[in-house]
Amino acid sequence: MPEDIPITIEPRWPAALALLSVGGLHWALPSELTAGPDWLVFALVAVLAIPATILHHRGNWRLSQCLGYAATVVVTLSVGSSLALLIARLPTHKDSPAQLLLSASALWVCNLLVFACWYWRLDAGGPHQRALRRSHTDGAFLFPQMVLDPDLRKEMGEDQWRPGFIDYLFLAFNTSTAFSPTDVPVLSRWAKVLMMVQASISLATIAILAARAVNIL
Repeated sequence: MPEDIPITIEPRWPAALALLSVGGLHWALPSELTAGPDWLVFALVAVLAIPATILHHRGNWRLSQCLGYAATVVVTLSVGSSLALLIARLPTHKDSPAQLLLSASALWVCNLLVFACWYWRLDAGGPHQRALRRSHTDGAFLFPQMVLDPDLRKEMGEDQWRPGFIDYLFLAFNTSTAFSPTDVPVLSRWAKVLMMVQASISLATIAILAARAVNIL
């Protein structure tokens, strides 16, 4: 088999489901924390992410990639604007503690999913380019499987291992909870910048918003 023939094509539905989940959580936020109609972000994501998944299955990966990027940008901007609106409302004391906690929790989950999508979409040229390689040996993140001895990888059945969406979701979860990578060192500067942004958003959500809500209970 030629080296450039993909062995398995990673499914796109986990990333699409993550984007739709962000849209759904954004829809559930109070109207004061959304720019425009509550349903707008979910509708835009559905219009972009679902066709992107279908187009990928039909082999039109370039258009699928463009639509996927557009959907990710939409949810990124929506989460950022909602967080800014929530922080701006804190001095007004108009939101109840329960509402603050629920909003902060929803935005924390949105932040996790959004950055998992970015890591998955950008690392090593994106999912399509990763699928064209027999195994994952280079990228912005050093996964544990990448440092195993080649013979050991083959013995373990990991010689054709490539990271999937769940691997990037785990990385994003660690960044949002520990504010640092755990078992996956970061190699590229762009990835370090994204992880700093994600950790900052998570810190603002947990340490500022949630703490404020608990203090006024």
